[in-house]
Amino acid sequence: MKDIFSYNVDINKNAYMNWRTNKHEHIKNMIVITKGFMMSSIILVEQILNNNRNKNADIVVFPILFNANHAIELYLKAITWTLNIILDKHEKIEGNHDIKQIFNVVCSRVNEFEKSKEKKEQFKKLTINLKDYLNELYIKIEDKSNGKYKDNMDFSRYPFNTKYVNHFYIDQFDNVVIDLENFLLRFTEIGTNLNTIAEHYLYDFLEAGY
Repeated sequence: MKDIFSYNVDINKNAYMNWRTNKHEHIKNMIVITKGFMMSSIILVEQILNNNRNKNADIVVFPILFNANHAIELYLKAITWTLNIILDKHEKIEGNHDIKQIFNVVCSRVNEFEKSKEKKEQFKKLTINLKDYLNELYIKIEDKSNGKYKDNMDFSRYPFNTKYVNHFYIDQFDNVVIDLENFLLRFTEIGTNLNTIAEHYLYDFLEAGY
């Protein structure tokens, strides 16, 4: 059996993991990987929308959600790290895997960095769709018994949390449904806007020597 980490004679059938990354560019590397996670989520949705005769959407939705949420996490951490450097803070990445908390940190950093009301409003417009999604998501994953959701961001990786308590969709009697056409529209916008923000602060400020 051929090794997975090996060449194909057709260059278009190879994936080069280090062509777009650089050992000296940590934040840029995060953005590169982030694009891959968001792109894979979008591609999976497009393929399922094109052909769902076998109802594979019911199982492929889990990696779709995981990839999309992980992309959000990485984008927000890249933005946080960039702004922390610009603002001369000692932290790099904050918030573990709690993407709502990380988003709140990003909002705080943007408000601290941006001086004009217009720039702050522009950021809010670019992230309103993301904010709405996070509010919707956390209503689903929040553990109502103790008000915590630390272990529940893994809802798309495992059917239960670290205490083996079922995630929200397992115990729900009624159907828990995702409109994939709506998902495609929403996450295409979320991904585009987060990439715009991340690259704006990285290239227009940090690498420009602000």
